[in-house]
Amino acid sequence: MLRSALVALLCLSSIASAASLLSQLPFTTSNELSDKWSWTDCGLETDPVRIQNIEISPDPPIPGKALTVTVTGTANEVIEWGAKADVTVKLGLIKLLTKTFDVCEEAEKANATVQCPVEKGQYVVEQTVDLPKEIPQAKFKIHVSGYTVDDEDMMCMDLDINFMKTF
Repeated sequence: MLRSALVALLCLSSIASAASLLSQLPFTTSNELSDKWSWTDCGLETDPVRIQNIEISPDPPIPGKALTVTVTGTANEVIEWGAKADVTVKLGLIKLLTKTFDVCEEAEKANATVQCPVEKGQYVVEQTVDLPKEIPQAKFKIHVSGYTVDDEDMMCMDLDINFMKTF
């Protein structure tokens, strides 16, 4: 196992991964942050990971530009190697992509400040990713379900991102 840290990393890795996965194409707390994106915590109060806040810069996100994501969250249990996140990207009702990520491997690959095992505690994780300029002008829905090494629910989040141009 690697060093210490967070599971908001799960969300961060999933958000960053989902954003980069969009380049392969031709957010029961709701947080409406702008007319271009929002997130909702669809998990339970008892989940091992709770996300308190997500900030992005620039807001709204711009295809072809760097996107910095800052996630504030709490790990209520130790998150160990083997934790995973299922990410689904939809365009309207059409499922474009479904992928499972190993949370700890993604953190390691991204050289994230938080590494597994993630100890209990409050964390703030910031990660910058380059958004592909080829992101279609559309409204995307991203669903993230996280699971512990024991395959128990870890967290749940829904993201809505609108890349439609406004006039």
